[in-house]
Amino acid sequence: MSRHVLRLSGFMIMGFLAMTTAQLIEAFYLGMVGRDELAAVAFTFPLVMGFNALTRGIGVGTGAVLARAIGEGDREQAARLTSHGLLLTGLFTVTCALLLAWHGEGLLRLLGAHGHVLELATLYMLIWVIGFPGFGLSMVGSGLMRSIGDPAFPGYVMTAGSVIQVLAAPPLIFGWWGIPALGIEGAAWSFVIARSGSFLMTAWWFVIKERMVRFTLDGVLESARAILHVGVPAAASNLIQPASAAVTTRILAGFGTTVVAGFGVAGRIDAVVTMVVIGISASAAPLVGQNWGARLYDRVDEALSLAYRYCLIWGVMAAVIMWLGAPFFVSLISDDPLVAEPAVAFLYIVPISIGFMGMVNVANASFNALSKPMPPLVLSLSRLVVVYVPVAIAAGHYFGYRGVYTATAVVTVLFGLLGWRWNAATLARMRPAG
Repeated sequence: MSRHVLRLSGFMIMGFLAMTTAQLIEAFYLGMVGRDELAAVAFTFPLVMGFNALTRGIGVGTGAVLARAIGEGDREQAARLTSHGLLLTGLFTVTCALLLAWHGEGLLRLLGAHGHVLELATLYMLIWVIGFPGFGLSMVGSGLMRSIGDPAFPGYVMTAGSVIQVLAAPPLIFGWWGIPALGIEGAAWSFVIARSGSFLMTAWWFVIKERMVRFTLDGVLESARAILHVGVPAAASNLIQPASAAVTTRILAGFGTTVVAGFGVAGRIDAVVTMVVIGISASAAPLVGQNWGARLYDRVDEALSLAYRYCLIWGVMAAVIMWLGAPFFVSLISDDPLVAEPAVAFLYIVPISIGFMGMVNVANASFNALSKPMPPLVLSLSRLVVVYVPVAIAAGHYFGYRGVYTATAVVTVLFGLLGWRWNAATLARMRPAG
């Protein structure tokens, strides 16, 4: 089981690391353009995270019912669920893209963006939304590939798209080979180009390689009910993290644009090491779903135990890496001391909680795989509304932006432990007697 967990997690970690590294390199490029560009992208980050989170909810719902169908050996039902899940994803992402294009500026203004930074952030978002449907379909499709039983290809999809983005960005941002210098708009266009490539790879896998797409609407309402039973609460749960980022951004905006820029830089760096625990937690859902569907309950316990353990081990390693290297990592992106100070402070404080963030994500993945979406929703809402918002506001008032960072870390540790215990109790209660 340990080898299987590592293999399944390894390909996902590869893909997630590639994506976050591409975002980090994008920040490096934009840091060469100017401080306002870094701040503008930081303001868009909660919106990008939010729409990704909502889309992942559909993927979680589809993956939960799909993994059990695969575990029960019903491939035709699995193909119908796959087709209808991708259809729902396509409709949802197109709708979201249109809404964001229409209301993006107002949302950015609510986050605290203004003046030239608001203009730059709005330009970035108006282009970014063009690539969002393709990105959403490839993101959800990668999760479904894991549920079907292919852990490798999703990693290739995410890695290929990220490589394309890194290579396409410099000519578009800086104006190479006769291309006009587009600045922040070039960064957004490189995302569109790259994620269109990821979408084409995903479509090839489902339509041609595995023939898992059925061009029929028969049973679509039944599939939609099963998917959305888990998907809607999962989307709401997923939305809590970007909502926390939005709250954090809004609070930090009160300390100035340079603090928001530093937060954005540190967030990109932190995301690289965080993606390891995200990859580990992503492997939990198909393992729990397939083994529970096959009634192999001991394997469920073993898989979750290993996932929790690996998250904590990596969390310690990541925190040490950040403590030792924070000033150097930040200097690679920006040499502006006003940006570097809040960025380094973030990397000294928040990574302490990485392993515990992985624990709550593993617990949520396990709940969703069992079609138990309410515990993750309760955990997420409690974390944001009941605990984080008042604590972060108070900490920011008394201790400045470092207080906000500390509130983030402490609340994450608390809810990581709570999610672990709740999931263990639920599994013990659901297991058949004898």
